Amino acid sequence: MKLLKVKKSNVKLRIGLSGASGFGKTYSALLLAHGITSDWSKVAVIDTENGSANLYSDLGDFNVLELDAPYSPERYITAIETCEKANIEVIIIDSISHEWNGKGGCLQIQEQLGGRFQDWAKVTPRHQAFIDKILESTSHVITTVRRKVDYSMDVHKNGKTRVIKHGTKEITREGFEYELTVNLELVNDKHLARASKDRTGLFIDKPEFVINEATGRKLLTWCNQNAVVDIAKSEINSCETLEGLKHIYNKYPELRDKIYNLILSKKESLQVEKNNHIKNT
Repeated sequence: MKLLKVKKSNVKLRIGLSGASGFGKTYSALLLAHGITSDWSKVAVIDTENGSANLYSDLGDFNVLELDAPYSPERYITAIETCEKANIEVIIIDSISHEWNGKGGCLQIQEQLGGRFQDWAKVTPRHQAFIDKILESTSHVITTVRRKVDYSMDVHKNGKTRVIKHGTKEITREGFEYELTVNLELVNDKHLARASKDRTGLFIDKPEFVINEATGRKLLTWCNQNAVVDIAKSEINSCETLEGLKHIYNKYPELRDKIYNLILSKKESLQVEKNNHIKNT
């Protein structure tokens, strides 16, 4: 085992986009990705949607890895590793729904094993390995997820009735969104999005918005700042002098509200150690 100092590059975004067909998941994911990296050549789409990413080739010279059936967890993992080996900075998995209920996906694997509850003991570790690969990737990862479609009748302000398409339940194993940095749900065909899970605090309880490159830049800024906070905390925890604590506090003026309590706690700990040393000498 080796103890390493935390690095800014170790912090990566895990972003989820979900919505019904036609709500703009692929397009929104591409704009997010370019906002994060500002370099189309560093973006790759793992495409399970019959080449849908190619429809947006006019956006830029991004990379596409077309993944067809069988959609086993292991084939997704191999695709992610292929992107990582190519030094891709942002991987878009469009979509992960096939890994769950596509041909050769987890639901079909369980059914082929006999369809019994105990058969999940063999399938769940394979699915979890796929989730772990997303979480442990050396790249930023954006996943898209299909939502089941429902329809309702809506009375427009002009008095006319129209049919509205809605996305309902995500087509993947329940609970996936809780593993993510942020999960954005596209709510209609106008590409409006809202946050259903948000560790960043940037989007939760905010009005619906259209995802664009600025959204990606905003997330990257948060990510980098979060990494710097981790670095500052590591320096505080390893600091051995009051003078050193003062230096760290002055070194990160923009983070003072985030590190003040830790600085204070460490200061008290050092003072106790100093007093005990005086008593014992």
